Amino acid sequence: MEARTGLGVGPLAPAAADIDAAGRAIVHMSASLLLDYPAEGVFAERLDAVAAALADAPELPPAVSGPLEEFVAEARARGTRALAEHYVEVFDRRRRCCLYLSYYAVGDTRYRGAALLAFKQALAAAGYELDRDELPDYLPVVLELSARSGDEVADVLLSSHRDGLEVLRRALSDADSPYARLLDAVVATLPAVDAATAARVRALVAAGPPTETVGVTDALPFPTMPPAPPVGRPSSFIPQEQS
Repeated sequence: MEARTGLGVGPLAPAAADIDAAGRAIVHMSASLLLDYPAEGVFAERLDAVAAALADAPELPPAVSGPLEEFVAEARARGTRALAEHYVEVFDRRRRCCLYLSYYAVGDTRYRGAALLAFKQALAAAGYELDRDELPDYLPVVLELSARSGDEVADVLLSSHRDGLEVLRRALSDADSPYARLLDAVVATLPAVDAATAARVRALVAAGPPTETVGVTDALPFPTMPPAPPVGRPSSFIPQEQS
């Protein structure tokens, strides 16, 4: 029997797959590469790299390897140009298909700047600094951080924005987008949606991300943290200098 949320908008994401840290890193890096814009001359190489990584990891649970393999197959069948057009249609023109995680928590409100600063501080707490023209709450950035660092900071970012990930996953599924497979794989590496998160998902599905917040405190609706010493160097980041 299929588990239901009670939200009237589809099934819950499956419970966390039985996956170790190495397998989780493969899933998160694969999703990070494939959720970025499918540029000509680059995306085909990414598909090949992900396919090779999956072939080298037969121990991955079907709950994570299956959706990734399905995406690779469908992306190859569509071709890069058609997929790029679909990417723009879905991620640039639908509010509930936003790849910037803080958008689901604070929307385009006065708190967006503080939310982005919190993500930047979280990256610094893991010892990383962006080395590309991108916002720090961009899902592929957070997934790459998780894959390369294995730091609990990335776990905090993903778990504290679990409701946004679930809204994104369902919106992509409703749009019949192959990108829903990537979110299926990612959320299968996370704890199952609990009652409190389900309630937040219901609110987001009903009303969408916030447009403005009035009469509340300045506290952000997700954890923040101070910076910590650097610990490594992922490809989308540069290491921070010791003070």
